[in-house]
Amino acid sequence: MQNDKPLRRNRRPTHPGKILREHYLVPRGITQTALAADLGISTKHLSQIVNGHTRIDSTLAAKIAKVLETTTQFWVNLQATIDTWDAEQETANWQPANVYPATLALA
Repeated sequence: MQNDKPLRRNRRPTHPGKILREHYLVPRGITQTALAADLGISTKHLSQIVNGHTRIDSTLAAKIAKVLETTTQFWVNLQATIDTWDAEQETANWQPANVYPATLALA
């Protein structure tokens, strides 16, 4: 039997900055200073990303993908997962004043 409900998470997904640090920088011996220079951003900005305080936008995702030989979509998807989870948490108790259900198209 297939369950149509999406998987519910009880914890926030891993920030892409942590994945960047733990799966790319540390194993490859890349310093934040070196990567920041290669990406054309400040070390402070990269540090904020790596520590989960700043988002990775699509332009930066494309640059990271090129430098680390991954894909832009990988980094964008990681960030989108965080953004979606945060939005769902922020609106968990919000109720709309009106709901407009989808109507079935007549064939």
